[in-house]
Amino acid sequence: MRFSAYNILTPLADSDEYLLMNILTANADILSKQEAEDVRKGRVPDPAPYREKGYVLDEGEESRLYKKAYLDFLDARDEGEIQIFFVPWYGCNFGCAYCYQQEYSGKELSLDPAVIDAFYTYIDGEFSGRKKYLTLFGGEPLLPGNTAKDRIRRLLQGAARRNLGVAVVTNGYHLEEYLPECKDIEIREIQVTLDGVGDVHDKRRPLLGGGSTFGKVVRGIDAALGAGYPVNLRIVLDRGNLADLPGMALFAKERGWTRDPNFKTQLGRNYELHTCQKNSGILYDRVEMYRDLYELIKQHPEVLDFHRPAFSVSRFLFENGELPGPLFDSCPGCKTEWAFDYTGRIYSCTATVGKEGESLGTFFPEVSKKREAIEEWEERDVTTIPGCRTCNLQLACGGGCGAVSKNREGTIRAPDCRPVRELLEMGIPLYS
Repeated sequence: MRFSAYNILTPLADSDEYLLMNILTANADILSKQEAEDVRKGRVPDPAPYREKGYVLDEGEESRLYKKAYLDFLDARDEGEIQIFFVPWYGCNFGCAYCYQQEYSGKELSLDPAVIDAFYTYIDGEFSGRKKYLTLFGGEPLLPGNTAKDRIRRLLQGAARRNLGVAVVTNGYHLEEYLPECKDIEIREIQVTLDGVGDVHDKRRPLLGGGSTFGKVVRGIDAALGAGYPVNLRIVLDRGNLADLPGMALFAKERGWTRDPNFKTQLGRNYELHTCQKNSGILYDRVEMYRDLYELIKQHPEVLDFHRPAFSVSRFLFENGELPGPLFDSCPGCKTEWAFDYTGRIYSCTATVGKEGESLGTFFPEVSKKREAIEEWEERDVTTIPGCRTCNLQLACGGGCGAVSKNREGTIRAPDCRPVRELLEMGIPLYS
């Protein structure tokens, strides 16, 4: 009898029960403490039910399933959409306490219209025949002034001519005045960050030089939803604002946002990336944040009406009645995501764009590519990361973020491990 190398066994919080899960064979079951102990020892009284569900299977059959799942994953990824980020400038009108771009913006240059034209010429050729959409990123893409609006208008018009959907990542301060520019564009999503209600947000995300931003951001969200645009409200969490999440949930409910089908939410973890966070004591690691979030939701279950955290695959399992497919790669860099900036440089993703030494080539004033570096990003997945190859969590984790791995270990071929077991421990009871 051979138990699968991809079985995941974990205790469930506030319970004597255990979860047994295998993403490769697409099965998950709740076990008693004794059943879990039998599985852990590899000596179950009756292996037939475990064999039937793929927890026990021949090594050759497991290898065949793995190879087929990997090829299916690659096919789906190759047929999927590419998200193309464009940074028109790194300038920003906010002075956020946790900005990771503040020390590598360099000298701010104006966006030359010729760069916009070269950008579209490049993606027209490089991504011909691929489904794709454009995301405006920064810095803050929606800055005031005629020059900024003219450049954003030119970018939006270029997308419209190509029938490209557009997403915008903005702090929301000037969102309302930019909405008229969006009227003839397919707006996929407007992502706006609110880190809490009132002063909680203002202390974390003030204007550059000081000043409140909360009220104007809220008015921008109201206006965007009122105009029928999809809004993704993002909250960046750390020890300084997680306790305000119930207040944010109540505010969104009272504002009518949570009843709008175009409204959704996203939680981001504030963490050390590149040069940010001089006050690292407020940062959570992944497990700490989700443990505090789990306890908070137990006390304030109404938070789930505002946001339903993933807790690895827990939410997916309970919302869909089945497990997601095997995740061989959770890093989109150079595969389903590329980033470009106003200097004419090409990057792998939003976590590397603008960082010195991370450029993978140029699209202006000439096209150049660092092919070896690009190939390394393209090949990064759990089959090429040595630390992932024998890990039973690999198909739920996907190897994590290549940019974080490089920042921490000096190579993208190192794993950025996700705490899959700990998240399942909390998530399964939360949604049961």
